[in-house]
Amino acid sequence: MSAPGHGREQVVLLDEAGHAVGVADKAGVHHADTPLHLAFSCYVFDHAGRILLSRRALGKKTFPGLWTNSACGHPAPGEPFLDGVRRRVREELGLELDDLRVLLPGFGYRAEMQGVVEHELCPVLVATTATEPRLDPDEVEEVAWESWADFRAGVLDGNRDVSPWCRLQVEALPEDPLAAPGRPLDELPPAARPDQAQISR
Repeated sequence: MSAPGHGREQVVLLDEAGHAVGVADKAGVHHADTPLHLAFSCYVFDHAGRILLSRRALGKKTFPGLWTNSACGHPAPGEPFLDGVRRRVREELGLELDDLRVLLPGFGYRAEMQGVVEHELCPVLVATTATEPRLDPDEVEEVAWESWADFRAGVLDGNRDVSPWCRLQVEALPEDPLAAPGRPLDELPPAARPDQAQISR
């Protein structure tokens, strides 16, 4: 298997139960009838308890320029799920993650913007970092550190304009994600579980 990030980037296609059923090139998977595929959303905090918010690059095919959680991405076919999260956060934000935990293992959503659909099983994770962001401009326009309490309150009362998945996730996350215990990895979709072999490249 070639290393993730080299050559074509691919995503893991899923059935409705979360089992891997194939792969597709990421570049062509998002369209008006996007198939269900495996993704993740990560909320990264510093050691002062602030959340790192990201503004999606203006050139993104879906939801460009919107503020959202720290990082989103797709584990590569055959790549262990948590390794994929660490890799994509490192690639997009230059961050090394500590205390990476799954909080919403079964989260999924479908969202549409100008005829392009996001359709993902997208477990939600939380982590801390002691490193400072170094942005990939193809993915991230800018970032900001904010108080989680203020950000959460703004999302819940409708005053913060964020991505549709971020709004749903903040509604579902615990009031204090940093204090919340992680969920067992066997609650992840089957394609993301450590004991399940994914379809490889």
